[in-house]
Amino acid sequence: MRFELTHRYAAPVDEVAAAYADPALYEQFVGLPKLGPPEVLEHTVEGPRVHLRIRYRFIGQLAPAVTAVVRPERLTWVEDATHDLDAHTVSWRMIPDHYADRLQASGTFRFIAAPDDASATIRETEGELKVRALLVGGAVERAIVAGLKEHLDAEVTVVERFLASRG
Repeated sequence: MRFELTHRYAAPVDEVAAAYADPALYEQFVGLPKLGPPEVLEHTVEGPRVHLRIRYRFIGQLAPAVTAVVRPERLTWVEDATHDLDAHTVSWRMIPDHYADRLQASGTFRFIAAPDDASATIRETEGELKVRALLVGGAVERAIVAGLKEHLDAEVTVVERFLASRG
């Protein structure tokens, strides 16, 4: 399943892109929908490129059709992301801790200046998600993308607050 999501931030492009490359931001992602607090596993800076590996854990409710296929406590994964601060892009892939044979996801984030306000940023998310599960694969994909959208919607406020606290 291919998906596209768009979010708007009340902050300039350079600041928003840099915030997502800062491990301190992820400490603020507590209490967001569906996911437990992320754990930064790796942060490497090489010039304008930043490599981040972050472990996530799903804590939301799942439909019985989904729990028939996966155990909720095993829904953990590592987001392996490369941030290009010059290009304002992030390439990411999801590496499941469990169910790697059933779940694949990857994509990009692109940060651009809002066309109507150069002091605002638009994040365009494009991704592809594949769930291999007989009969319920499509439903699981739709549920994951809906949960991702809800989580990314909630991130906007946290990122704006994070940037404001940094002055």
